[in-house]
Amino acid sequence: MNRMEIAEILAKPYSQQLLHGGIPARFAYIGVDGDPRVIPIGFHFDGEQLQLFTVPRAAKVRALRQNPRVSLTIDTAGFPPKVLLVRGTADLELVEGVPDNYLHASSNLVPADQFDEWKAGVQALYDQMVRITITPTWAKLIDFETTLPQSVEDIIAAKQPG
Repeated sequence: MNRMEIAEILAKPYSQQLLHGGIPARFAYIGVDGDPRVIPIGFHFDGEQLQLFTVPRAAKVRALRQNPRVSLTIDTAGFPPKVLLVRGTADLELVEGVPDNYLHASSNLVPADQFDEWKAGVQALYDQMVRITITPTWAKLIDFETTLPQSVEDIIAAKQPG
């Protein structure tokens, strides 16, 4: 999938709602033991890439240095579900302090009345963080209105006359 196709999918209104809403991503990667991992995690979308943040000694940091291929799912609980699927590669960067994009991403998840206290605690705790930048190599939006899972599209096509 080329960058233009990915950009078109990420620019769709439902994709934008998911990318800028208050739903954590489900982040999948391969652990150093070779087993898959999936974790919920806040993220920041800058219009092209997704940024995740963690502490330098997190298990995912070591795993991503070994294998940077990842996938993310951002979805809704309602019906019909809206699902954004992204695959890509992770680049890691050690940064001093607590990045503004981490705080911005967290503001979507931490209740507003608790945010200032949470922010002060995080800034007092973390001297460094690792920015995980995901560059998408593939994306699909499944909204069950204009797009469906490929297997369902295949069934519908097979049932069409002619």
